[in-house]
Amino acid sequence: MSIPKGLGYLTIMAPRNLLYVRSNCLFGSRCWMIRFSTEILFKSVSLRLFSKKCDNADSDPLENEELLNNLLTMGVDVDMARKRQPGVFNRTDTNEQDLQTFLLSKGASKEVIASIISRYPRAMTRTPESLSDRWDLWRRIVTSDLEIVNILERSPESFFRSSDNLNLENNIKFLYSVGLTHEYLCRLLTNAPRTFSNSLNLNKQMVEFLQEVCLLLGHNGPTDFVRKIIFKNPFILIQSTKRVKANIEFLQSTFHLNNEELLSLICGPGAKILDLSSDCMKRSYRNIKEKLFSLGCTAEEIRKFVLSYPDVIFLGEKKFNDKIDCLTEEKINISQIIEHPRILDSSISTLKSRIKELVNVGYDLSTSNISLLSWSQKRYNAKLKKLYIEQNIVLEN
Repeated sequence: MSIPKGLGYLTIMAPRNLLYVRSNCLFGSRCWMIRFSTEILFKSVSLRLFSKKCDNADSDPLENEELLNNLLTMGVDVDMARKRQPGVFNRTDTNEQDLQTFLLSKGASKEVIASIISRYPRAMTRTPESLSDRWDLWRRIVTSDLEIVNILERSPESFFRSSDNLNLENNIKFLYSVGLTHEYLCRLLTNAPRTFSNSLNLNKQMVEFLQEVCLLLGHNGPTDFVRKIIFKNPFILIQSTKRVKANIEFLQSTFHLNNEELLSLICGPGAKILDLSSDCMKRSYRNIKEKLFSLGCTAEEIRKFVLSYPDVIFLGEKKFNDKIDCLTEEKINISQIIEHPRILDSSISTLKSRIKELVNVGYDLSTSNISLLSWSQKRYNAKLKKLYIEQNIVLEN
């Protein structure tokens, strides 16, 4: 008698003195049936549970104990690493010590190295030779080892996600060939390093798509057009052509743009919003319209507002509504907000604290320039200090 597969932990011990078993079988004309009339007498039955699991093909592979000890010594957050890429811990060919030695030689601290491995454990699977070759390729773009270390600290995936150094080299050559300068490539590597671990074909598809859009819209400088979009939006090359196409079509149809207006928008202030999903863009714009309509804005005012500041579409429905409410509750007119949309860049807490400070020094937000709500902290503090001085002079007089 075989034990079912699910009972790998169980062994049943039966006694030897099985006294009597009787069975009768009856067969009918249309079907057959077996009936057991069984009398089983046992003196004793024992059941034992064993703590050790039987070895079988379904058992989880054991983790590499030496690797675990090394990582703990290096200060790696093993729990985080295990959650992110558990398969690495079952490997016997990891190079964690070589990785640490290599990165130390490039100026990385032990704390930074531990953080890199905690967030991207697969980095330990790269060989010293592969690391060295990849580093040399990055140095064709980045001017110092320390800059690369800083990028790795922010985004370890960008360097270790792929071990295909030939693809990386081909991507660099391709991006230079389409007119991107060393400055542009450095910007890409700093802000959107995944561009370089993309397959060469994906990057080619996006560049060719953007060039095609440029020509269809009547612009005869596709190279310059691509450069402008990438400079405004370094993440464009890691998006899908389907998403970007849907967003361009949405912008043209929704805002009734001619070709020249559309070109100006997507290689200028509207370049960043091409990253959004079309559904997200539609929901956000619908909410903006509903909110501003409720405050008395016309359709044309809303159109001009969004086109002058497309980044407003990045705000979720709740965040946009809360910021508008925060400002209007302080007697700021909606027409002022439309005229100075960048104040919506500031967080609600910043808006509230600045409004309170300005009111305290007698600044009338309902009639005065509200753009200082979005100024840099240094510039704002200087203005606030000046307002305090002016108020004190008035009080003295």
